[in-house]
Amino acid sequence: MKVSVQAVAVWGKIAPSHSITAVMITDDQQTIVTGSQEGQICLWDLSSELKISSKEILFGHTASVTCLAKARE
Repeated sequence: MKVSVQAVAVWGKIAPSHSITAVMITDDQQTIVTGSQEGQICLWDLSSELKISSKEILFGHTASVTCLAKARE
C-alpha cells in the first residue's frame, strides 16, 4: 500500500526570521522539534490532521543548532 504525505509549512504564509537547520519528530508523532541557525530550538504541536501550531521556543545556545536527538530513558 502506498501512502501519500502532503507537504507541510511550519510557519504559515510568512517565513520566520530564523533559518531551520535541524528537524526531529517525536516517537509519538505529536511534536516536531526544529533547531535554527540562530541557536533557537522550537517545539511545534502536530495534530492527527497534520495541522501544526507553535508550542515553545527555547533560547540560550550560542551557536547554530545543526543536530537534534532524543534522550534515552
